Parts: sequence; structure tokens; C-alpha cells
Amino acid sequence: MMRERSIRKTGLVLAACALPYVAVADNGRLTGEDIREAVVGRTVYLAAPLGGEFPLNYRPSGVVDGNGTALGLGKFIQPTDKGKWWIAGDRLCQQFKVWYKGSKMCFTLQSAGPNRVKWVRDNGETGVARISD
Repeated sequence: MMRERSIRKTGLVLAACALPYVAVADNGRLTGEDIREAVVGRTVYLAAPLGGEFPLNYRPSGVVDGNGTALGLGKFIQPTDKGKWWIAGDRLCQQFKVWYKGSKMCFTLQSAGPNRVKWVRDNGETGVARISD
């Protein structure tokens, strides 16, 4: 059991380290397969404009969930939500139940160093995120 965890963790570390190199050939933009390797089963922490990070969990089942309670989002919006995610071509797409009025949105991702990506939403908004196990 411990050996299996160690092997799995080593594989994740190697995949994370390889991420910037996989995408370099295409100006850093991640392909659909790169995106799958980078986010499935991991937490993506979006940098919040006023500081802190906003976690989104991309479950292997296709469910994405987020919790903005620590950032105080409950004062403005529902602090937690759940939805679905999928990959369309070379874009990561998601749709929450409540957030963004349930609208679909897609992002291109670009390597920004080990375990970091720059994202560009289909409406032109941009940001950075940290990826963690």
C-alpha cells in the first residue's frame, strides 16, 4: 500500500515536472491531453484579485466543485457550488449549477512554470492558477 502510494506520488510529481516541457513545443499552450494530465484528480487554486486563492477540485468523475468560504464569498454569492467539467479540443470547460448563472465556460491553459498555468476564458478574462495534488 505504501509502495503503491509512493509510486503514484512519484508519477504525479514527474507528470507535474514534465508539464512545462510537454507544452513548450506549442508556445506553452496545453493540449487537451496535457490539460487532462494536469487537472484530473487535482485541485486548481485560482489567484483571487484581492489576495488568497480559490480552490476548484476537478474530480475524475467529471464533477468540479469549489469552496470560496475562506475568501468570504458568502457575503456576495453562494460560497460553494458543484458542477461538471469536460475537455473540448484544447480547452477546459465547466458549468456550475449556480455560479455564473449556470452558463458554460471554456478556458485555454498555458504553462506558467512548474504546477502553474495562465488561463484565458472564452470571454477574454485571464488569470493564473496553481495546481496541487
